[in-house]
Amino acid sequence: MSPSNSAASAAPSFDPFRPADIDAGLALSRAERWPHRREDWELVAAISRGTVIRDRGEVAGTAVWMPYGERLAAVGMVMVAAGQRGRGFGRALMERTIVDAGGRTLRLVATHSGLPLYEKLGFAATGTVFQHQGVPQAAPAPDGVEEANADDRAAILALDRTAFGGDRTDLLGAMLRRGVALVVREGGVTGFAIRRMFGLGWTIGPVIAPDRDHAQRLIAAHVAALDGAFVRVDTTDTALADWLERQGLPRAGSGTAMMRGTVPEAAPERFALASQALG
Repeated sequence: MSPSNSAASAAPSFDPFRPADIDAGLALSRAERWPHRREDWELVAAISRGTVIRDRGEVAGTAVWMPYGERLAAVGMVMVAAGQRGRGFGRALMERTIVDAGGRTLRLVATHSGLPLYEKLGFAATGTVFQHQGVPQAAPAPDGVEEANADDRAAILALDRTAFGGDRTDLLGAMLRRGVALVVREGGVTGFAIRRMFGLGWTIGPVIAPDRDHAQRLIAAHVAALDGAFVRVDTTDTALADWLERQGLPRAGSGTAMMRGTVPEAAPERFALASQALG
């Protein structure tokens, strides 16, 4: 084999992200000290499309995107192995993601190190995502919150579609199968929040509500049901973040919410994310 052919055979390759790549993705996220379990990767894989970059047969990086209808998507799990950085893999993965998403508006949450790349690729900051987690203070369940029933599914999907700006039917369906939804009603369903196992314990989100008071009641009802378990909530709402601190959920980190494109402003409001990767 000539030197040129040898170099070509060793060139990194881009491949579609497949379920068989979950373990490699999990190893990358653990190296980053992200809390994702294999089950969390399985949820992402079930609703996403994406790319892995391989170098000499080993997965060197990942990027996935979740299509939420034809106009919007969320980007997440963008990682490059520590020993492979500086070779342009992160930019190559993101450029491929932008093309594959087909003109959709893209949302993501950027780490401090990823922020400059995303800005160069046309993403603009839209806010800060505050990560709160811990074992919250015990408190009685608030009034006016109840567990969702099967008849509430259509209302939950409609509220989320309006608040998020895209169709997350597949995501919410998967979350509802894995977790518990609570709702508030004023005639019909006017707000909801879902809890599911994630990472070190439980995560509460998305939280969609007509106002902050209803969002707090939904979160408090989930916390009461969890009875001393580890809880995580990711929010862009600074007042809600302050309230979470007072409930015994200290801030553990933050990221920058970014968007490439636009979505219409909406009510009800999205007070907590499904996760930083899922939006």
